[in-house]
Amino acid sequence: MQKIGFIGASGLMGHGMAKNLRAKGHPLALTVHRNRERVADLLAAGATEAASPAALAQACEIVFICVTGSPQVEAAVTGANGLLGAAKPGLVIVDCSTSEPGSTTTLREQCAAAGVTFVDAPLARTPVEAELGKLNVMVGASAEHFAQLQPVLATFAENVIHVGGPGAGHTIKLLNNFIAQAICTATAEAFATGQRAGVDLKKLVELVSAGAVNSGLFQAMAKTLNGDMTGLKFELDNARKDLRYYTHLAESLNVPSVIGEAVHQSLAIASALGHGGKYVPALVEAQEQLTGAKIVPR
Repeated sequence: MQKIGFIGASGLMGHGMAKNLRAKGHPLALTVHRNRERVADLLAAGATEAASPAALAQACEIVFICVTGSPQVEAAVTGANGLLGAAKPGLVIVDCSTSEPGSTTTLREQCAAAGVTFVDAPLARTPVEAELGKLNVMVGASAEHFAQLQPVLATFAENVIHVGGPGAGHTIKLLNNFIAQAICTATAEAFATGQRAGVDLKKLVELVSAGAVNSGLFQAMAKTLNGDMTGLKFELDNARKDLRYYTHLAESLNVPSVIGEAVHQSLAIASALGHGGKYVPALVEAQEQLTGAKIVPR
């Protein structure tokens, strides 16, 4: 078994990934950020603690990174005591974060110059599936590196999809998240409009549930009508960050992003209203503040 390093094991997604890597027999070393309670079970299960990313680079063959976004990934790779400063040729770094493709390209080039492989492999699904080992992973890598990593990724993922060459993973992840948040923001707005128009929103849900407009994301947002704001356990500020990355990508390609900008601003407004640290379904609460609609039972 290859020795695996992990940065971000205390996170909502990272914990389940690291747990499954260790449960499937991989020797595991991890850095500990601030929340030691979140990794106590991993250490009890035989994972070892590393003092820094540099220590992981010296001890491991593969290092996974699962953090908030590009600034945190860059710090882990090229910052003080980062992976690249201590990496031996042959090290494979796998970024499972949602990162900006431009940053990923720069890091990949810097790593290649040191004989290190940098692979983008962001995630889909939720922390529930992370704990169960049933995530979806979209991998941007050469065929050779995908074949090398696929058995390791399968320890925590139900579907490991080779989406293209280096960089394709983070690009497709942003497309996926743009579509997802467009559904969520549109649903919140429709709920506000419908309530102000005097219709029964549960009848709207009944109709949508029986037709082609239905989706898991719509159903997660529909739970807000029963007061459940946890149907989608994804922080609103993270969604806002992902949409910012998406609109940057579209702009860099000279692609108009009318819908993307609208979705981004909807998330930005909800964050400005104080909902950034909540889950994405709080978009409904933001609509209540903006419109005076009464949607969430209290």
